Amino acid sequence: MRDPDLLLRLTGRIVKGCRLPGSVALRLANVRNTCLSGAERVRVHRVGFGFDSMSAASSTIENMFETMAAIDPFADEAWLIERIAELERAKSAAAAGQARAAAALDALRRAHEADAGVPSAQRGRGLGTEIALARRDSPARGGRHLGFAKALVHEMPHTLAALEAGQLSEWRATLIVRESACLDVEDRRALDAEMCADMAALDGVGDARIAAAAKKIAYRLNAQAVVDRSAKAASERTVTIRPAPDTMTWVTALLPVAQGVSVYAALKRAADTTFDGRTRGQVMADTLVERITGRPSDVPEPVAVNLVISDEALLGCDDAAAVVDGYGLIPAAVARGLVSQSVTDARSRATLRRLYKHPTSGALVGMESRARRFPKGLAAFIGLRDQRCRTPYCDAPIRHRDHARPHHRDGPTSAENGLGSCERCNYVKESPGWHVSTKLDETGRHTAEFITPTGMHYHSSAPPQPGPLTVTISEIETRIGIALSRPHAA
Repeated sequence: MRDPDLLLRLTGRIVKGCRLPGSVALRLANVRNTCLSGAERVRVHRVGFGFDSMSAASSTIENMFETMAAIDPFADEAWLIERIAELERAKSAAAAGQARAAAALDALRRAHEADAGVPSAQRGRGLGTEIALARRDSPARGGRHLGFAKALVHEMPHTLAALEAGQLSEWRATLIVRESACLDVEDRRALDAEMCADMAALDGVGDARIAAAAKKIAYRLNAQAVVDRSAKAASERTVTIRPAPDTMTWVTALLPVAQGVSVYAALKRAADTTFDGRTRGQVMADTLVERITGRPSDVPEPVAVNLVISDEALLGCDDAAAVVDGYGLIPAAVARGLVSQSVTDARSRATLRRLYKHPTSGALVGMESRARRFPKGLAAFIGLRDQRCRTPYCDAPIRHRDHARPHHRDGPTSAENGLGSCERCNYVKESPGWHVSTKLDETGRHTAEFITPTGMHYHSSAPPQPGPLTVTISEIETRIGIALSRPHAA
């Protein structure tokens, strides 16, 4: 395809129609870069397909979104299934484009910071979070996105090409990158070529087979590196908790394989010898609770659980959802059950603390603290108000209650300037070029604005508290409303 006019005609079909074969559509960008002379590229760019200016790029991307979302209402089944396949290939190509952009951004940022005299160990700090925010993803995943991008662009060209061509999904490319992470650059490139140089060999290969093949090649190339990686992984054993649907939770233990298998085998053995009407899974879950806590699974635990519930819901006059600190919303009936268990069981203890919310927004605006030291009460207030890390798209539990505007920059120690954050996000916002500010909006809701080094703005608001909202209006507003509701005289 050497004819610029033909390229422009194909581009027009991308913008106006949706029947252009996916193989052609996905390769147009490559054709633009490889098949046209410099003058011809300028001509295409001026028409609007190039990326020389932000306005042209924005216009082209908007047209691309419209085209990708459109379908032919008169299409048959065969065309629709092909359309689904085309869009899946487009997702992979977009992931490859994101990887190239992220790697280029990293190189550019590091070069700018080197020119500014930033120590090498501090260059690129916080960039992963910026990439995650741009992808509308959790900041905790930003570092993985950036590491994935740099590995593909700088060390694994065949995997990147397979991703760009749609032969690999982003997740399968991630599996290959992950399994090769322990190798040096030379071995990693060898694995990359062996797995992905022949793209046809990737057809029909699922996630497990991709990961197993990459792991097998990595072990053959450098067995000691794989062993060392396993030893390091054992040092990272941990237990985590995250919400699950229907007022349940996932408690996950990351263990060395021998310990993990032995734990599961012990629970399975307990289930195999219990015959009381419970399912195997129920017995295993109950046994896990009993052996860890030392108490039967139906006995209340002597631990502090912060439950936020309106007085109406607590007394049964309203069914507004309650909030469990560190978990999220639960039905009012379930919350009342938790309170009932705590107040009726002699081994448990329930205490009551008043919270105050704004009547129109439901925002938490005040709290009665019985603690003798104000900072401790303020920290509890911020945790109950924010519930989760306030960085946009981050759902991590709150670990730090800190100043939005730093204390060393005259940031006050107050509820308005306070912000609940996970440990990672709290450190990132202290990086050069980051600015965080907070305010109360017209309804009293606490809002935060995050400005990144590239000048992007992101916002988050504290969630409303449970219970019905009360809107107070004046007598004059009432009279105006009555007058407006009356029919006009004839």
